Amino acid sequence: MFNLEPIKDMNQEERLKYMNYLLKAQLSSEKDELANLSNATAIIAACVDRLNWAGFYILRGDELILGPFQGLPACNRIEIGKGVCGTAVARREVQLVPDVHQFPGHIACDPASNSELVIPIIKDDTLYGVLDLDSPEKGRFTELEKKYFIEFVEILNEYIDWNNV
Repeated sequence: MFNLEPIKDMNQEERLKYMNYLLKAQLSSEKDELANLSNATAIIAACVDRLNWAGFYILRGDELILGPFQGLPACNRIEIGKGVCGTAVARREVQLVPDVHQFPGHIACDPASNSELVIPIIKDDTLYGVLDLDSPEKGRFTELEKKYFIEFVEILNEYIDWNNV
């Protein structure tokens, strides 16, 4: 059982640290990848404010396929190199986009999204997908979130066998 009461009095960085603490606790007590990825998105939704979508896209062949998420229904498939997620995969680098409407080729799965943070999931030099975060606020994501969500993916990589996802 998760205790979310402490986050009420935490600042942004403390919430992000607590989010990663909760993730590690969850992953260390469960072996099923699908259950863990589903709970990972729930942990994000509980700890991070001003989001309208948080979830995973998993690389299958030459496209990204929707994985566990929190939010409205989303695009089922994204081509590599298309949109913010596909660009993160093609470049193998984090995409922190303050205004998605200024991003060439942005895919509007949810028209309410205005900013996005996408972290590629790379383990042992193999790319497995992305963690995608959307916000209705322009400029919502900062270097602070980028830092802690990179750590979030690193924690996932410690526990998840991406070949089983």
